[in-house]
Amino acid sequence: MQVSNPNNVKIYNLSSGKSLPEWISDRRKRALQNKDPDLRHRVELIQGFDMPTVSNSIQMSRDGQYLFASGVYKPRIRCFDTAQLSMKFERCFDTECVRFLSLNDDYSKLVFLQNDRSVEFHAQYGRYYRIRIPKYGRDMSYHHSSCDLHFVGTSSEIYRFNLELGQFLNPLQTDATEINCCQFNPVHELFACGTHEGKVICFDPRTRTKAGELDCAIQLSNVETEMLPSVTCLKFKDGLQMAVGTATGHVLLYDIRSNRPTLVKDHMYGLPIRAVEWHSQDLVLSLDKKILKIWNRNSGQAFTSIQGEHDLNDLCVVPESGLFFMATEAPKMLAYFVPSMGPAPRWCSFLDNITEELEENPEQTVYDDYKFVTRNELESLGLTHLVGSNLLRAFMHGFFMDMRLYHRAKAIVEPFAFERYRKQKVREKIEQQRGNRVLVPKLPKINRDLAEKLHERQLDEKVKKGKKRAAANLLEDSRFAAIFDNPEYQIDPQSEEYLLLNPVMAKMDRERKKKKDQAEMLREQFREVGEDGGSHDDEADDDDDDGTSSDEEDNRILKNDMQKQFQVIRKRREEEREQEDEDGDEDVAARGKSGDKPRQDGAAQPKFFEMKEGMEWNADWRKNKLKAKEKKMALSQRLQRMGERAAEAVRMAPGGSRQMTFKMRGKGKKGRDRVQERIDHIQERKKVTRSARDIERTFKKPNRSFF
Repeated sequence: MQVSNPNNVKIYNLSSGKSLPEWISDRRKRALQNKDPDLRHRVELIQGFDMPTVSNSIQMSRDGQYLFASGVYKPRIRCFDTAQLSMKFERCFDTECVRFLSLNDDYSKLVFLQNDRSVEFHAQYGRYYRIRIPKYGRDMSYHHSSCDLHFVGTSSEIYRFNLELGQFLNPLQTDATEINCCQFNPVHELFACGTHEGKVICFDPRTRTKAGELDCAIQLSNVETEMLPSVTCLKFKDGLQMAVGTATGHVLLYDIRSNRPTLVKDHMYGLPIRAVEWHSQDLVLSLDKKILKIWNRNSGQAFTSIQGEHDLNDLCVVPESGLFFMATEAPKMLAYFVPSMGPAPRWCSFLDNITEELEENPEQTVYDDYKFVTRNELESLGLTHLVGSNLLRAFMHGFFMDMRLYHRAKAIVEPFAFERYRKQKVREKIEQQRGNRVLVPKLPKINRDLAEKLHERQLDEKVKKGKKRAAANLLEDSRFAAIFDNPEYQIDPQSEEYLLLNPVMAKMDRERKKKKDQAEMLREQFREVGEDGGSHDDEADDDDDDGTSSDEEDNRILKNDMQKQFQVIRKRREEEREQEDEDGDEDVAARGKSGDKPRQDGAAQPKFFEMKEGMEWNADWRKNKLKAKEKKMALSQRLQRMGERAAEAVRMAPGGSRQMTFKMRGKGKKGRDRVQERIDHIQERKKVTRSARDIERTFKKPNRSFF
């Protein structure tokens, strides 16, 4: 909810903030509200209080329960129920609605004046009847006592249609060319209409004769304007007071007993007044397409004003409250609440609680012409003796001081601050001009390898965006600057913590090793050609990596690396134990003797390579090199190496064929034990079993003589 304070009057804009489209799902709406703080903190007074394109007019029913609004496109009318704070119904028309009226206290009887001379009567269920008037209409008003509906427009006649008889009556005659607006007085039912010539003509509906005439154009004769001050709107407050708005941007307040206005208010924009409303606290609200002005009806002094982002079309004030609505040349209709004009209506009484909470917790305001300084900054400026004077205002943990005094003290304490500022701006300008050049990254001296790896990951196109962002944050974030500045944060790759907690670094080392292999290929098959025609064995520039391994291969290699690291740690601990047992006479420092220092040459020169004698270009030079090494190995070493590379089962053979190597799975100790048990079991069964002949011998032969 946006809060403004023009003329020291707080105005709460209840329509500010983003709006959600109607066609998205409720789940999507909740997700957007949780994601966007503007949507989460907004106050939606009436749900769906908008139009598809433009809202033309807005009114409230006499019972204060329903709010009507018309707009385009497609031409329609929307009714909002204040008890439910949502839309009750919506009806569309064939043509655009110019004006509409509620004939009773609620929405059950409505009449719409359209821009094609047609008039539609609507009942509670929908359209009831449709008629046409002779001329194009601009406004209409209803006389409750006689059930006469009066129409004014591009004609000198005022058309009357009786709703009880259902027929047109004799029109009222005027001497005007066109009539722009009309209204019945709510007390004595005097009918007043404003003409194009700048006059207000009044009729007595009982006798249907002219009761009087006010010439507003004469009162504005001293105003320099090119257009005619025609009457564009008028509004009665009670039986005697009337407000008239003109096309020149003036509002005239009249007592109908006098032909001279009691007050003339100029909007100072020269735009036609579109709506005028009276307020109970001696205030008048006048609206043109640029601004809404609220001013005192007795003195004309400005109370406050509201200027919208889009053109304003109509105004509706909720009686006896500080809430009002405006129709605009935009889909969203505006709702404003001014607590100083009155309380919130009963159907939105929660607005009072919201405004009270906002007043109890006001936002702290920091002014541009004051500088906030802490006590330490005050001591550095040498202004501690000003504490307690009117030059310093205590606030929270510091003080507010005048910006001019701060700059003067700063110039005395730091006389070369401006020179540093100028050099910084010059440096920024030069760096901005160098933005299109190829910049060589400057790597820090501390943890140089880590910075180089992060920089390579940031530049690699095959790395995911999340990893790139993490690498960039680690290099650029000031919170991690000590990693590359403080020597205490130097990473020791030989420490146990590094080997145990960072085995993944080996993966990055392999990627760098692949790039170095390309330089090794140049050294194997080429030799560098210098200026003197000689050859050198320096390393060549690294090329881009050909690709990355799959996830399965990375996991397998990572597992092997971790196992190797544990073996290294275990072996190192055993060596330390042996070293403790041995005598300490040996020179341990001699073991860590470093090699020759690299040759320090001058600036790097371009290098050229040529093919060595007896060498032919071969892209598979690394495989050939490994095969040559295997031929020189012993048979046991070759078998052990083949076991380590068992995963590489399928190989490409010359001629496009494939060669598959595999190793039969051994039975192992359990398998051998199982075979031995089976053999023992068979032998044991042989010892226990008897032959069938022995069994036959035990049987007695039968006595055949018995038979």
